[in-house]
Amino acid sequence: MNLIDVVNQDHLNPNVKNLPHFRTGDTISVHARISEGGKSRIQTFQGVVISIKSRGNMDGAFTVRKISSGMGVERTFPFHSPKVEKVEVVQRGKSRRSKLYYLRERSGKSARIEIDYGTQEQDKK
Repeated sequence: MNLIDVVNQDHLNPNVKNLPHFRTGDTISVHARISEGGKSRIQTFQGVVISIKSRGNMDGAFTVRKISSGMGVERTFPFHSPKVEKVEVVQRGKSRRSKLYYLRERSGKSARIEIDYGTQEQDKK
């Protein structure tokens, strides 16, 4: 084992094993720890997953996009970040692409993603 692997083992987030399986197009709610001054709190960020990069690797991350006050807001969360407390899948979406960057130019009804009812029934079982 080389030095890089030793450092990566020290910085692994134990919560990664508890993350549910989600894909691009799914609507998820990410509970992230926010530090303001001397206090910290949990803030939820709910939106559509537009990209997932290297799910199993140390440098893996996922990007979530939401519309807030008429403006698009995107946040990228690393899988192994200690600030990510919990991820919940709110709704499954059908998507035929791995990156949904085309949603950046769309708004309103054209920015919606079709709901995948088949996988939602399987998740409930």
